[in-house]
Amino acid sequence: MGARFQEDGRPSWRSQTGVVFSCLGCVVGTGNIWRFPRIVANHAKHGGGLVFLIAWLLFLLLWSIPMVMIEYATGRYTRKAVVGAFRELVGPRASWCGMWISTVFFLIGCYYCVILGWCFYYFIYCAAHELPTQPEEGHRIFKDFAMTSRWPVLTTAVAVTLACLFVVKGVKTIERVCTCLVPALLLILTFTFIWSLTRPHSDLGLTYLFKPNWGDLSSPRLWIDALTQNAFDTGAGAGLLVPYASYMTRRHGIVRYATLIPTANNLISLVAGMTIFSAVFSTMIELRPQYTEADIIDILTDSGPGNTGLTFIWLPVLFATAGTLGRVLACLFFLCLSFAGLTSLMASVELFTHTLEDWGMRRIYAVLLCAILMGGISQISASNTAILTNQDFVWGFALIINGLLLLYLVWHVGAEVYREELINLYGSDDWHLALTWNWVIKYLAPIEALVLLVWWAVDLISSHVKHGPAWYKFGTETFMSIVVQVSAFISDTGSVRSVIIGWKFSIGCGN
Repeated sequence: MGARFQEDGRPSWRSQTGVVFSCLGCVVGTGNIWRFPRIVANHAKHGGGLVFLIAWLLFLLLWSIPMVMIEYATGRYTRKAVVGAFRELVGPRASWCGMWISTVFFLIGCYYCVILGWCFYYFIYCAAHELPTQPEEGHRIFKDFAMTSRWPVLTTAVAVTLACLFVVKGVKTIERVCTCLVPALLLILTFTFIWSLTRPHSDLGLTYLFKPNWGDLSSPRLWIDALTQNAFDTGAGAGLLVPYASYMTRRHGIVRYATLIPTANNLISLVAGMTIFSAVFSTMIELRPQYTEADIIDILTDSGPGNTGLTFIWLPVLFATAGTLGRVLACLFFLCLSFAGLTSLMASVELFTHTLEDWGMRRIYAVLLCAILMGGISQISASNTAILTNQDFVWGFALIINGLLLLYLVWHVGAEVYREELINLYGSDDWHLALTWNWVIKYLAPIEALVLLVWWAVDLISSHVKHGPAWYKFGTETFMSIVVQVSAFISDTGSVRSVIIGWKFSIGCGN
């Protein structure tokens, strides 16, 4: 494989700042501020969240950063989305690997846009109504909106439409939007974080968050959740960074980006988690002085199916304690959360669109097809929060398989060849990637993924036998739920691949 040093005239990022904010924006969003606190809360209920945080940070180093580096290097070198990249670097028979990765994140986008719709609704609600002052009222508002009304159908459609409209214009629009919206979110989140720490008794929330329960080390579900959450935080294995990297040139330092951007992303998640825990403890102690730590944790982990409503229930109650200023802050917070979620959804749309562009479809038609498919499929999760929880469970698991497929790409090229030619020699202004990376990619990353998957599957089956529902029944978070959906997905991916190959040859794009 010879290194290619000529640019092909395709559109590229205009500035280093635009690259950073765009790559940060495509992964910073509701995964950090909505998903991370609820996953931590689910594992902290047994005695503290420190063990989860340690596992989560460990996977940043041993999984997410190496995976993100593969995505950046692959996209920058091939100038294609995931399917085209696999076809070029591995061969035509491996294009199904890229299709799997792309479709998994498309399906994640199909429920992610539902959460984004929730953000839109809460922005409007906070602007038009008084904020809830009691946790019970916050629960009622969330339940009435997300579980019994038809509003999520409309807000989800709006989310998909906006993302597609921004993506249709291409990389320049994506860069402008992210450069404006991501800094706004960070400013509001930082202010909210500092404010939550100044609340009375907020230290008790932080103490509990960083309290260790070493018995959790033996829980495979904790390790799986830590890995998949880090993948959600950083976009590792999702494939969405490959098309973004295809707009990079040799001057963009992907080793720097792959190290610093995921680290910053995890810091944002940690800040969001600290904000939520501080808010819940300070608010509950103020409103219910008689509550014990156990009572507060029970409430913290009872925020809808899969704890999906945690951020939406508690932050409005926290903001309400500041009166009129709190209402303004609530509006700004959910507006900026909407912006961050929108930039992440744009990345999902861009991945789908770029893939079809590589196959010869005009961009506007690719975006239109994405809008139709995502808009239709997302309504299933929008109409039922239990289904949304199930999709988050199933496709979070599939991100680990995505990572294994990306590892296969590097193995096929050769870890040393990949490190030297696609990263070190191809980059002109970057940090040098050390030989240690080869060892992580060839041995450590695949072993940790396979061991976790097997360990988790055995534990899931055995725990369901003891506590129910039975592992062989189809439920929200059961082993059979994963088996059935992933099997159907593999079958459908093969069928779609056959159709696409036929379509490509029919229009003369068969190379």
